[in-house]
Amino acid sequence: MPLMRRFGWILVTTLAVQGADLRLGLVGTDTSHVIAFTRAFNDPAAPGHIPGARVVAAYKGGSPDLASSHTRVDKFAAELQDKWKVQFYDDIPALCRNVDAVLLTSVDGRKHLEQARPIFAAGKRVFIDKPLASTLEDAREIARLAAEAKVPWFSSSSLRWSELANLKSEDALGATVWGPGPFGEHHYLDLSWYAIHPIEVLFTLLGTGCEEVTRISGAHEDIIVGRWRDGRIGTVRALRPSGGYGAVVYRPKQILQSPPKPVTGYGPMLKEIVRFFQTGVPPVPNAETLEIFAFMDAAQKSKEAGGRTVRLR
Repeated sequence: MPLMRRFGWILVTTLAVQGADLRLGLVGTDTSHVIAFTRAFNDPAAPGHIPGARVVAAYKGGSPDLASSHTRVDKFAAELQDKWKVQFYDDIPALCRNVDAVLLTSVDGRKHLEQARPIFAAGKRVFIDKPLASTLEDAREIARLAAEAKVPWFSSSSLRWSELANLKSEDALGATVWGPGPFGEHHYLDLSWYAIHPIEVLFTLLGTGCEEVTRISGAHEDIIVGRWRDGRIGTVRALRPSGGYGAVVYRPKQILQSPPKPVTGYGPMLKEIVRFFQTGVPPVPNAETLEIFAFMDAAQKSKEAGGRTVRLR
């Protein structure tokens, strides 16, 4: 029976016949995520197997001017084809004709807008791996095209469902989070490449409502401070070249802190992706994802202005 639940402009219906695995397609094979996701979905014997979906198709993609893409895309594509028997297609429309839903996994956020267009045109629900885009304008255009086509989508870091998220508290007065923050080649929003992970954690803990951002850049870290409209303060420390993840949440009479090595992994997010493909209801509101990009856009402009406070657009 269809699930007649209204979510904004989307009239949600169930996607798959009960008991049948969803057929998933990968767009972009230049990230290790495609191997991890495919193993979790396709191998019933794998630890952390996620039932309900199988990766059956892929479009290779790739970015010749991005080293982390062109040096890995063929290797991952070969493993998908040889080990997992994934069918490759020469273009995205052909892939869409042979799947129920799409994982847009291209490592290069600059590619996501152009690759999302044919997915939306085909009416396929899509999870867009991080980063959603490389600019705020591209992120907003993705959202506009999806709304125009009435196609559900969402994008998220897997850390949104990690141990760090357990610190979420309704009476939080503020939060500090940290994590790796290396910059990506050719991405205007340099935080979107990897610092998107701790930034997603900050919004998981504090929710939306950030109004202004101040950024201080140093040799080994950037500190981004956001002020929420209700007066709360959220701080992100983006560590370079790398670093562990962590968070502190400040409550009226208690301070909560994450364990030294919080448990992270793809499993909880992959379960949410399957549920989203089945129902069409994004587990992360699109508006929150767009505010995260407005946060990073303001942080970029603060950096360019020498640390001046910048209001979110």
